Amino acid sequence: MTFTGFTEEDFNVFTVPGLEARMEALKSTVRPKLEAIGAHFAPILSAETGDEMFYHVAKHARRTVHPPQDTWVAWAGSKRGYKMLPHFQVGLWETHLFIWFAIIYESPAKQHFAGNLAIHWNRLKEDVPQQFVWSYDHTKPDVFSQKDMSDAKMQEMIDRLKHIKKAEILCGLTLDRNDRAVKDGELLLDTIDKTFAAVLPLYKLAR
Repeated sequence: MTFTGFTEEDFNVFTVPGLEARMEALKSTVRPKLEAIGAHFAPILSAETGDEMFYHVAKHARRTVHPPQDTWVAWAGSKRGYKMLPHFQVGLWETHLFIWFAIIYESPAKQHFAGNLAIHWNRLKEDVPQQFVWSYDHTKPDVFSQKDMSDAKMQEMIDRLKHIKKAEILCGLTLDRNDRAVKDGELLLDTIDKTFAAVLPLYKLAR
């Protein structure tokens, strides 16, 4: 696959005012690249996970007023959708690119995953790369680093997953929009591949 990476124009779509204008900009610039990434990694993730994986590019179809602040492609083991399932994501905010393993609030796997996370955290905290980050909420760009993930903070995340309906957990890598890996297509594909390999143990705990 020949992939050119993401450009200033791609990130600047999130400054386009108005829902219709921003959606047109997304469709013409960013979406074809997300489609290409989706098609590229679907067979790779299928082989790595042992599950047939399908990709889903965000359509933002429910939006009627507010233009999207981010966009993404997600991979999960269902043709029908990904939100109910543990999944992988790659996408953009105006400031950065993200590469995630994610369980979001719709997923019934949260309690099962929380239990496994509690059992295996002592091993995982050594295995998750220090430059990786975690998020409580896929709708916000805020993250905190693996370096700051204490046992107490992980226990808080586990408790949230068990008891709070809207709780989410995401782990992976974020790259500043000016990072060389974002602009270099071959380097970006390699970075995504290595990130997915690193979060694969989390996916397996969520199954």
